Amino acid sequence: MDKLIKIAIGTDHRGVDIKRELMNRLNSKYEFIDCSKNNTDNDDYPDFAFEVGKQVAEKNASFGILICGTGIGMSIAANKVKGIRCALVHDKEEASLARLHNDANIIALGSYNEIDTMVEYINTFINTDVSNREEKHNRRINKIIDYEK
Repeated sequence: MDKLIKIAIGTDHRGVDIKRELMNRLNSKYEFIDCSKNNTDNDDYPDFAFEVGKQVAEKNASFGILICGTGIGMSIAANKVKGIRCALVHDKEEASLARLHNDANIIALGSYNEIDTMVEYINTFINTDVSNREEKHNRRINKIIDYEK
């Protein structure tokens, strides 16, 4: 059997049930690191975004998934972690382009999305072939990486 792709996943209180459902539906394709096992009604999304970011930046996971009410707060917080390029995604094309054009390593999603739609976005994000990325995108990604250093 092939080694499963490892994904760090985290959510605030708004996405607990969604996270469980995603992990359930995708566990045959991906291995998950649950970075939000102890959610409360008053938790703070940056805590989970930072932990998912850390797992991806330290290469314990190949990709990350973040879920909060809108996905905005999670994406902002995750992008504070050095080495992270988190993209808030609203459709399948953005999921693909986030990988192809920006080499995003974390996808952020709003909890308002339907579960089937989220699965589609996640699969598209992770399975986008970046091997034929245009040089202009590599140049731009490298500028971001260089600035971050």
